[in-house]
Amino acid sequence: MHETLGLGPQPGVPRPTSNPPSNLFGNAIYGAGSGLIRGGLGMYGEKIFGSGSDYVQSNISKYFSDPQYYFQVSGHYVRNKLKVILFPFLHRGHWTRITEPVGGRLSYQPPINDINAPDLYIPCMAFATYLVLAGISLGLSGKFSPEALNWQFVKGLVGWFLEVMLLKVSLLSLGGGEAPLLDTVAYAGYTFTGMCVAVLGRITLSYAYYLTVMWTCLCTGIFLVKTMKRTLFAEARSYDSSMLHYLLLCVAFAQFPLSFWLSNTSGNWFF
Repeated sequence: MHETLGLGPQPGVPRPTSNPPSNLFGNAIYGAGSGLIRGGLGMYGEKIFGSGSDYVQSNISKYFSDPQYYFQVSGHYVRNKLKVILFPFLHRGHWTRITEPVGGRLSYQPPINDINAPDLYIPCMAFATYLVLAGISLGLSGKFSPEALNWQFVKGLVGWFLEVMLLKVSLLSLGGGEAPLLDTVAYAGYTFTGMCVAVLGRITLSYAYYLTVMWTCLCTGIFLVKTMKRTLFAEARSYDSSMLHYLLLCVAFAQFPLSFWLSNTSGNWFF
């Protein structure tokens, strides 16, 4: 009788399993438990982070607004806005911003549709022009150097920051302060429109430069007073009218030392 030696599995013979049978009941409990944990944690985390995201979004839109909004300008808007800034007493229209219903609530019209809306295009262009004119002034006086122009750049940024702080402190003093930050930055940046005229007067008019600075200070003060009274202070919840007048006077008179300081392009920090 011959004995058959097979190296592989024989047909018809069941193949032995290498792993023992798993615990199906335990796997079911584990799967159900892990699914419950994942689902519960997911819903709880979504609730926490979702509410946090809504809170952050609401506060960002409340204090900062959309940056693209401030660059929606046209040539017609820029020309008319410059007239309002440099000749505010000739502005015969109203000073309040135009609103429109969007998503069930009122929203402000962009600058391209509203001459009283703040924009960042004019402040940024005015600041760049201010630096170019400051460089020309330094060159004509024989004091031009990269360091002097850098100091003028830092000086301009500090002046812009001081103007923003002046407006924010005024708002906070009235119990407001909830105006978007970029609104305040835009309104403060309009100061450099007058600074360009003042520095240009310093280059071309010699001693008549002082009259030019006085004129630009007066116009900038009137513009900021009108704007703050009708636009920024309108968002304050409650305030004392006498305190409002004092704050407006402080904002107007603060333009004189600030403008003289910024328009001085001698290359020195203080003089």
